[in-house]
Amino acid sequence: MNKPADLKLTTVPMWINGKAVVPAGRMGEVFNPAIGSVAKQVPYADAATIDSAVKAAAAALPAWRDAPPLRRARVMQKFLHLMQEHQKDLAQLVTAEHGKTLPDAMGSVQRGIEVIEFACGIPHMLKGEFSENVGTGVDCHTLRQPVGVCAGITPFNFPVMVPLWMFPVAIACGNTFVLKPSEKVPSASILMAELLKEAGLPDGVFNVVHGDKAAVDAILAHPGISAVSFVGSTPIAKYIYETCAHHGKRVQALGGAKNHAVVLPDADMEFTADALIGAAYGSAGERCMAVSAVVAVGAAADPIVSLLKKKAEAIKIGPGTMEGADMGPLVSGVHRAKVKGYVDAGVKEGATLVSDGRGLVVKGHENGFFLGTTLFDNVKAGMSIYKDEIFGPVLIVLRVETLEEAIALVNANPYANGTAIFTESGGAARRFENEIQVGMVGINVPIPVPVAFYSFGGWKNSLFGDLHVHGAEGVKFYTRTKVVTTRWPHQDTPAPGFHMPTLG
Repeated sequence: MNKPADLKLTTVPMWINGKAVVPAGRMGEVFNPAIGSVAKQVPYADAATIDSAVKAAAAALPAWRDAPPLRRARVMQKFLHLMQEHQKDLAQLVTAEHGKTLPDAMGSVQRGIEVIEFACGIPHMLKGEFSENVGTGVDCHTLRQPVGVCAGITPFNFPVMVPLWMFPVAIACGNTFVLKPSEKVPSASILMAELLKEAGLPDGVFNVVHGDKAAVDAILAHPGISAVSFVGSTPIAKYIYETCAHHGKRVQALGGAKNHAVVLPDADMEFTADALIGAAYGSAGERCMAVSAVVAVGAAADPIVSLLKKKAEAIKIGPGTMEGADMGPLVSGVHRAKVKGYVDAGVKEGATLVSDGRGLVVKGHENGFFLGTTLFDNVKAGMSIYKDEIFGPVLIVLRVETLEEAIALVNANPYANGTAIFTESGGAARRFENEIQVGMVGINVPIPVPVAFYSFGGWKNSLFGDLHVHGAEGVKFYTRTKVVTTRWPHQDTPAPGFHMPTLG
């Protein structure tokens, strides 16, 4: 642990039943990745702590579930205003613990706030259907009701945005919630819990627990939790999905990605290169929607590689708080070593190393977890730098001759989170959006993250479960449909017989 022996660390608490608590037990370390040293400590939950959070959520459920949707929406409205007031505070916590630049953190918090705006309209989203006289004197209607205690397990790369994809919709629908954020970036979740309480949310409706696999497994196995939402790597998403299914829980588990950007020869190369640079190296590539693979079609290859090299090497790298910084450090020393290992592997596998970020040293931050921008050309589909999700500032270029080949390449990849095409041809773009087997598609948009009133999610190995997060599919995930068939008989109405009732 890289800290002075006499330094007393701040402890990030948990939040259970409306109060900050620090249970006895194991502690983890929270790093400042820009300087490579421990800045805080965080308690790790065991099964007993998880149980106390679930019991608090279960006790709060009946009253919150029965509260009118409009009353729940008003709490969301107050929370929205408080989040807007504290947007910079939250962004600063993200920058301090994750390392991304402050403007990038501000943008990610804003995208999360937009989900709260969507949740404020929950009374409309919860309206059911009604059919009069489906049979003689018989009416039929549907209800959307909450599923119960829900849990969210979220990743390190978006400590505010991804939790906000989940709990505002779940809570607005009448559920209670237990959030387990990444133990690497725990502070923002506690600030959001405090703001929810200030907004008038009853104690126990929202709880925050920290921890590692032991905490996750306790959540997955707890009989009091009805639904689990997850965002992370594909192997863990599959594990979450299978374990939740075994325990009879509803689950949405979003996994990894290998997002391709197809560049056609008719694309505006300067515009395209600028878009790809931000999409590949923003947040040091630690985004599930980062573009990590460029598919250059025909004559587009040489000019786009030349521009990408020029722009990648001009990126200003430093601590996220530095004025004008384009890219900050990676989240941890372990992750930096892993990403560097992929660069080493790409060289050994025979890819052309156009720009090499392994030798970067940031003056004054020599112990920070920095890695420079790396660009590979002439990458083949069998190489590890193509097959694996690197999750770092490494961009690769594959070359094909036709749009048909590009579509086949993307569709053959087991990941299917997001993709984009850069072209000035409406016909090519239309063919691409129809034939591509990927959940989110951008046309001259490099990171096609949907707005809050649409839903976020991929296909194939990028999603385990049927429903995406936030938007209308989020409402469906956090509610169950009940169908009610009604008859008010008169004295002369015949009683039902022993046969199957029919309409008419």
